[in-house]
Amino acid sequence: MAIFLDANSRVIVQGMTGSEGSKHTRRMLGAGTQIVAGVNPRKAGTHVDFEVEPIGWGANERSASTATIPVYGTVAEAKEATGANVSVIFVPPAFTKAAVCEAVDAALDLVVVITEGVPVADSAEFFSYAQSKGVRLIGPNCPGIITPGQSNVGITPPDITGPGKIGLVSKSGTLTYQMMYELSDIGFSTCIGIGGDPVIGTTHIDALEAFEQDPQTELIVMIGEIGGDAEERAAAYIREHVSKPVVGYVAGFTAPEGKTMGHAGAIVSGSAGTAVAKKEALEAAGVRVGKTPSQCAQIAREILAQKK
Repeated sequence: MAIFLDANSRVIVQGMTGSEGSKHTRRMLGAGTQIVAGVNPRKAGTHVDFEVEPIGWGANERSASTATIPVYGTVAEAKEATGANVSVIFVPPAFTKAAVCEAVDAALDLVVVITEGVPVADSAEFFSYAQSKGVRLIGPNCPGIITPGQSNVGITPPDITGPGKIGLVSKSGTLTYQMMYELSDIGFSTCIGIGGDPVIGTTHIDALEAFEQDPQTELIVMIGEIGGDAEERAAAYIREHVSKPVVGYVAGFTAPEGKTMGHAGAIVSGSAGTAVAKKEALEAAGVRVGKTPSQCAQIAREILAQKK
């Protein structure tokens, strides 16, 4: 089992022929992702050959190969020809809104937006549009989603961990990778980097709800960061709706107040939005919170050991 993405997901890459899209398409293919098409209106009717080296969980069971991926002019054409239900977007910020809206209009199940630097007004517009059409959006400015051993959509390294019983949702890409490494011997059902922009498609709460319903997930790790109130809202949701153990980490315990940090929107004003305030809110909801990623991982280990 998994959430939002599994071995049956058929993936389109918007921007596949660009440098970033091409590089990460090769890596996603190496992880076993079913990439069925690329989209570029200027290169419709062509194809791209990828030399694929297996990477990640199960790599020793797969052989090096060449994948020939067709390029279509639109997402709708790609979906009709291939039965795709997921798109991952590697296009420049100025074109991201149009790319997302095109994928939404094609009625895909999931759209993952890797692009960073997307104008907030554009994100707000395409997020609202995706919601109105019932299309799940992850990102923008995120590493994407990986269900180890099944599918990897985005830029998450697939060789950090294998499948297991932990669900991970994180605002930070690099902390996603670190937590996957810290708990790699236990493994993960699905890992989602939701991004830290002010407007994002999938929130902590969305992931918590899905992990609560996923029979494979026995414990949830939630990584937040200073700024905004997303973690406080997640804490309120956990208190009312989540029965599985949740372990948390909030990046930014040493950040100075009033300082704008790396992710857009991560600004601390007074006590609101601080790591301490978020930690207190989560702990009040029964979440054990580590002060470092390693401590968070150790708490997760202790809880799982007690469940045996």
